[in-house]
Amino acid sequence: MAEITLIEAVTQALAYEIAHDPSVVVLGEDVGVNGGVFRATAGLHARFGSERVLDTPLDETAIAGLAVGMAFQGMKPVAEAQFDGFIYPMMDHIICHAARMRSRTRGRLHCPMVLRAPWGGGIRAPEHHSEAPEALFAHIPGLRVVIPSSPARAYGLLLAAIRDPDPVIFFEPKRIYRQYKEEVPDDGEALPLDVCFVLRDGSDVTLVTWGAHVKETLEAADALAKEGIYAEVIDVATVKPLDFDTIHESVQKTGRCVIVHEAARTGGIGAEIAAQLAEKAMFDLVAPVERVTGYDTPMPLFRLEMKYLPSVERILAAAKRTLAYR
Repeated sequence: MAEITLIEAVTQALAYEIAHDPSVVVLGEDVGVNGGVFRATAGLHARFGSERVLDTPLDETAIAGLAVGMAFQGMKPVAEAQFDGFIYPMMDHIICHAARMRSRTRGRLHCPMVLRAPWGGGIRAPEHHSEAPEALFAHIPGLRVVIPSSPARAYGLLLAAIRDPDPVIFFEPKRIYRQYKEEVPDDGEALPLDVCFVLRDGSDVTLVTWGAHVKETLEAADALAKEGIYAEVIDVATVKPLDFDTIHESVQKTGRCVIVHEAARTGGIGAEIAAQLAEKAMFDLVAPVERVTGYDTPMPLFRLEMKYLPSVERILAAAKRTLAYR
């Protein structure tokens, strides 16, 4: 079995679903002949043709509206926003129609669509190309928000997202699109949505993260282990609905929690996790919850980009602050 990158796992999942489900259609800017700006759809147009892999005009509003209309008519569109910062014009259709259709029709209609987007910073891109807007969509009832962190999870979670009867926002961390490879069987086996993945067991502190920063968080856990400190690492994966039970179970064991995300600090998913810990796990904690996040500014241009993003050093410092409490 060949090892593949995260972006190749996305392509593999799309190809599997197009081949096995005639209702699945992929659409977006340059996704067809050119295979997408990051090559996520490379080869799909040649294999499946222009009726299954559609190049659209450069109009994000139209892409979202077309996807919603297709979904209402029984298709399973997988639409692409070429960059995360291009997703904002799509929000009217996603929030006002896709997210509300099941509620609006009392369950008579639903909206089985996926909106894919490259997500996050770290690639030296210009403005509007390095956003982390997961909290905006997580706030909306009716939307599911998924962010994979590895090739295997990208494959399994994208399959599950396409098969879900309701709209899914699928953010792909572009900084790790080609960062490493792993074996991913092309067996059509989906991973469960709405659950966290415990990537590393530990007893001293719980490290919670998602997307590209799983890498730095695991590196921080490795560094702590060299000092005899054992961190449990949790990949949230589906940030909405949040699998709080897995996080709570870990905090009951460790008594400490550090939440890591690259989105701006205020109103982020980290704040939601911290609030739920305060509500439901106050007496399990022996230290205040720490958040290691981006800052309340737009993502800076490349000279300062890596200073904006949470680093291993910042994660380690936060973990050690929690460990100072006994």
